[in-house]
Amino acid sequence: MLVRCWAEQSRRVVARIAATPDSGVHALPFLHRALLLPLLSAASAALRLSRLLSSSSSLYCPRHALPVPVVSVGNLTWGGNGKTPMVDFLARSFHNISVSPLLLTRGYSGGDESRMLRRRLSDTSAIIGVGANRAAVAASILHKYQIGVAILDDGMQHRRLLRDCDIVMVNALTPWGNTHLIPRGPMREPLTAITRAHIVVIHHAHLVSEAQLKTITSTIKDNGATCPVFFSKLVPSHIFEVNQPLQRLPLHVLHGMIVLCVSAIGCPDAFVRSVKEIGPLKTERLDFSDHHFFSAHDVQLIQDTLKKLVYQHKNDAVVLVTEKDYDRDPDALRMLDAKVWVLSSCLQIIPLEEQGDDEFMRKVREIISASRHAKLQRARA
Repeated sequence: MLVRCWAEQSRRVVARIAATPDSGVHALPFLHRALLLPLLSAASAALRLSRLLSSSSSLYCPRHALPVPVVSVGNLTWGGNGKTPMVDFLARSFHNISVSPLLLTRGYSGGDESRMLRRRLSDTSAIIGVGANRAAVAASILHKYQIGVAILDDGMQHRRLLRDCDIVMVNALTPWGNTHLIPRGPMREPLTAITRAHIVVIHHAHLVSEAQLKTITSTIKDNGATCPVFFSKLVPSHIFEVNQPLQRLPLHVLHGMIVLCVSAIGCPDAFVRSVKEIGPLKTERLDFSDHHFFSAHDVQLIQDTLKKLVYQHKNDAVVLVTEKDYDRDPDALRMLDAKVWVLSSCLQIIPLEEQGDDEFMRKVREIISASRHAKLQRARA
């Protein structure tokens, strides 16, 4: 228990430092500045060197090609970029035009993302393959099923598998953090890596101002990207109880209620703001680090917080979690002696400048077609 609490606290400290720009370092606690910051900076420098060596060696390493088009969904920063909702969106969109998708995911950090995708896409033709070696997983599945497209989940840094379309997700609320590489900052790669994108999608775009969106778009262009930029958001669709995942309660069941938003995701702010827009009487929150598993101590903390809210407001209260939190460990949520609901949401391309869902998928198919044609031409040459 002490180890888990210490690990959670450490993740919180690292996340705080990663969100702190260089100009704000002086406001960090002394021990963080004097001890932790130099260690994180050294680790980031080591990662940068490792990335450079990896990029150089990758020039001489074989890259695997699949017999079907490959669409990669990735990001430049850790967590909260809408990567998993985009994979879900693409899989369902391809299914709707009778193209059976294969989803290739590593399944790390407890596998909550792969379990969520499997549950959400159970009514489609999507097949989900889990494993670090995406090429091997794909090979084992492609000879068994009629697959029309492979969707590479979290694929931007997975260079060993060739792809036809690279989609890069950016979190509008915290696009680049402090711009430092992990673990000093949230960046997996330098910003210039954005040039590898065929499409950039700015997620949670409805939660920031038009000026902020213009700044993010300018940064993308200033770092060499010439690809189209789309904007997306998560749209709440319905609610279900933890014991009834097939249930579809209307969103207005939250009206007039006290809601305790509990989440262990990359961008809890977006979740809480979406809930507030639904219109509950009062919204409170408990945030944990991304992919955190709720312990008995956490369950008790949630329980105690909820009781205080009920006592203070003399009104019904409910614990509300995200689908990723539900799929990570539904049994832990069932331990709560309280009403626990799950908010289900879907990614939507915001129809700005006539760029909605249909135009986005047309662009994806156009890029795939051009890529496959170029490969065919090279093979004939």
